Amino acid sequence: MKEKIMYLRIRNLCGLLGIILPWLALFSAGIAKPHPSNEWWWSISATYYQAPVLVGVLTPASIVLISYIGYNRLDNWITSLSGFFGLGIVLFPCHVSWIADGTSVGFFQIPIGISNIIHTCCAAIFFMLLAYNSYFLFTKTGTGPMTPQKKQRNLVYRICGIGMWSFEALFAVIALTDAPGYWTMIVEIVLLHLFGISWLVKGEAIPCLNDAETPTTKKKTHKKTP
Repeated sequence: MKEKIMYLRIRNLCGLLGIILPWLALFSAGIAKPHPSNEWWWSISATYYQAPVLVGVLTPASIVLISYIGYNRLDNWITSLSGFFGLGIVLFPCHVSWIADGTSVGFFQIPIGISNIIHTCCAAIFFMLLAYNSYFLFTKTGTGPMTPQKKQRNLVYRICGIGMWSFEALFAVIALTDAPGYWTMIVEIVLLHLFGISWLVKGEAIPCLNDAETPTTKKKTHKKTP
């Protein structure tokens, strides 16, 4: 029971970190004046150069994903790889208009153009794996019959997975068109919220989607009556 509660808390922590990341990044970068450009808020990654929130939130979240023990080897690989690519987002900053090409950036101090390529690849794979996790792994069912709540949860997981894949495709549209740069931030907010909702549901943080028997209800059931 204690082990299950621990895993529920880990899932809820991941979900919460995902949801609050864009808002903390915007707030912290917003108060860190002066701003080097009007484009400072066009992506969460761009706030890296203004405030430490991206590093402070995504790093522990990635470490949690790396150390997370799933139901089987595939689950372990998917979550661990997600964490590694999440760290890649932090270690290799993106390109921004106010930093000159060739400038060394990030933990490894490599040219910003190369860092941006690695950053973009890490971000794309990161969200692809999170979507896979939600759509294929969270929806797995044990040997027993599927409860109505489990069917509802699976619907949420699949919506979140398809949503993440769909909005990730918008990154390509933004890159290939003259779409406003701030659309990147909007897409990132949606992606992180879909990720967060998926993990919060998996962590049984939404009572109406939980099965009748949960750690909370079981604890109440075992209480002595006067």
